[in-house]
Amino acid sequence: MFPHTNKKKTIVKDIKNIQKELETLECKYEIIIVVDGFVDNTFKKIQPYKSPKVKIIAYPKNQGKGHAVRYGMQHAKGDVIGFLDAGMDLNPKGLAILLADFQKYHADIVIGSKRHPQSKVIYPRKRRVISYCSQKFIKLLFGLDVTDTQVGMKFFRRDVVTKVVPRLLVKKFAFDVEVLSVAHYLGYKKIFEAPIELKYNFDGSIVSKNMIAALYHTFMDTCAVFYRLKIIHYYDKKKAFRTKSVKMQRKYLLNSI
Repeated sequence: MFPHTNKKKTIVKDIKNIQKELETLECKYEIIIVVDGFVDNTFKKIQPYKSPKVKIIAYPKNQGKGHAVRYGMQHAKGDVIGFLDAGMDLNPKGLAILLADFQKYHADIVIGSKRHPQSKVIYPRKRRVISYCSQKFIKLLFGLDVTDTQVGMKFFRRDVVTKVVPRLLVKKFAFDVEVLSVAHYLGYKKIFEAPIELKYNFDGSIVSKNMIAALYHTFMDTCAVFYRLKIIHYYDKKKAFRTKSVKMQRKYLLNSI
C-alpha cells in the first residue's frame, strides 16, 4: 500500500521503483495507491499508468495518513498487508528485508526502524532528538517494546489487520502509535523491527512546514489513544470501519490502472 498526497512530481517514478523491487520477490503482490484528496493534479498524473498489479484509489477530500492507510487496507486482498509512505525517503529495497524478517520470525507485525543497528539514516539532529523523546514517551504510555513507531514502512498479518483496523480512529500523524498499541493490547505481541535506508527530504512535507502544530496534534492524538485504550477500554469492542462519504469515494475507485 502506498498512502499518498501531494507527490505529483515523482509519483509515477516512485510506483515504477516499488514495482521493480517487488518483481524481484518470489511472491504475488498488488500495489494500492491511495490518493488522499484532490489537493493537486496527482490523480490526473497517475491515471494513465497501466499495470494489472496496480490499483488506484482516490477520494476528493484530504483526510490524513491514518485514514488513507485504513482505507487502502480495506481494499487489500493479500495474506500479508503493508504500507509504505510516498516520496521515496525510504529506499523501497527495504520491503524485501521486512518481508524476509516477517517469514523468518513468523511475525504478527514487522516495522522499519531508524534505530535498528543496521539502518542507514540521514536524519537532522533536531529530528533525532524529538524522535527519541517521543519514543520514550510512547513506551512509557503503552509498554511497546520497540525503538521506533513512526517509520512509514510496516507489514501486518491479515488477521491483525482484520481485527485491529476496524477499531482505529486516528486520521493523521499518530496512526502508527494507535495501530501498534492496539495490536499489542489485543495480543499481537510478535512485533519485530527491521533495518531501513532513509534519506529525509522535507521539501513539501506537511510535518516540516508546520512542525510545532504537527507535534502538538500528534501529542494530543497519542494521549487520546492512551485514554481510549487504558481508561475507557474503547478498543475492547469491535467498531464498524468508519469512512466518510463512502458513496462519493466509490465513484473515484479505479481498479487495475
